[in-house]
Amino acid sequence: MSQKTYNVLFICTGNSARSIMAEAILNAIGGGRFQAFSAGSHPTGKVNPFAIEQAKAVGYSVADMRSKSWEEFSKPDAPALDFVITVCDRAAGEVCPVWPGQPVTAHWGFTDPATATGTDDEVRHVFATVCREIKTRLDIFCSLPVEKLDKLALKRELARIGEVKA
Repeated sequence: MSQKTYNVLFICTGNSARSIMAEAILNAIGGGRFQAFSAGSHPTGKVNPFAIEQAKAVGYSVADMRSKSWEEFSKPDAPALDFVITVCDRAAGEVCPVWPGQPVTAHWGFTDPATATGTDDEVRHVFATVCREIKTRLDIFCSLPVEKLDKLALKRELARIGEVKA
């Protein structure tokens, strides 16, 4: 019997850093249980080069990585979503599209590394820190017995994971 693959959408405002890194990490560590996507409410149209660097570091192919609108995932031909997780405060407070199938939603706030200033090494350090925080939460997420939990229990677990500090 084949195991279900759960579709996870990470949303941020610009879809240039945090949501991109979350997509890359979950696709790299999800073991085929999860298919991750990312999108933005107001996409920048480009992926931050430091986010690309972090995605490569976790072994994720960045060939098809792009900044895209969440509208792509509200269309009839979009993948059916099981989870929608916002990773920045602005997107968490925005009115989201109605997602078909009523996926489990959660908010995991992370510092925006795209606003980091300083030398390349200083900015790289901020990106690495946020990437590590995202990975910590996704490691916990991947350990959940998703198939055995109802939607309310999953929502509680995702909220708990969102409070984890790396």
